[in-house]
Amino acid sequence: MTSESQNDELQQQKKQLRQQLRDNRRSLNKDQQKAASQKLLETITSHDFYIDSQHIAVYLARDGEIDPQLIVEDAWAKGKQVYLPVIDKSDWSMLFMPWSEDSVMVDNYYGIPEPDPKLYQPVAAKELDLVLLPLTGFDEQGNRMGMGGGYYDRAFEFVGEQTQPTKPVLIGLAHECQKVEQIPTGHWDIPLTGIATNSALYK
Repeated sequence: MTSESQNDELQQQKKQLRQQLRDNRRSLNKDQQKAASQKLLETITSHDFYIDSQHIAVYLARDGEIDPQLIVEDAWAKGKQVYLPVIDKSDWSMLFMPWSEDSVMVDNYYGIPEPDPKLYQPVAAKELDLVLLPLTGFDEQGNRMGMGGGYYDRAFEFVGEQTQPTKPVLIGLAHECQKVEQIPTGHWDIPLTGIATNSALYK
């Protein structure tokens, strides 16, 4: 089998699994989502990687994703700087804009609100202390499946190139129902520091 056909097969496996796992998280009702967010808050905020971080990137939950909003509110209350990812349409790269309760928001290409790029200065991914990123699926070995756009993989490619990566800490967030035995991975997939769910922290 050629490398090209192997890659095609991998992408097909990911596509099928991605749809299954998105259906899993969409099946959760509002009470289950609320309870999951509360458990996630307790898990994340009790760890040093959060306590010691001042610059934290998060995301706005959609499509059944576990919601980090309670973590955001805790971070704001403690004087931490929170950032949201912003897609730069000139080269489809991911930037990180500061986000507060007063930020002016605009919808991006995907219809997701983000801080207006015309009003705020982005920070480099290397300047972040902690990144809480969404997952479509994961396994206990720390392998992550995203939405397929590759934005996070490109933005944090430098992490995989470091012999001893120390910053930023990359923690994937997901519902426990998004865990599978094994996620198919490619060489471009970034390594995570850990994965937090409503039930556990996998490191």
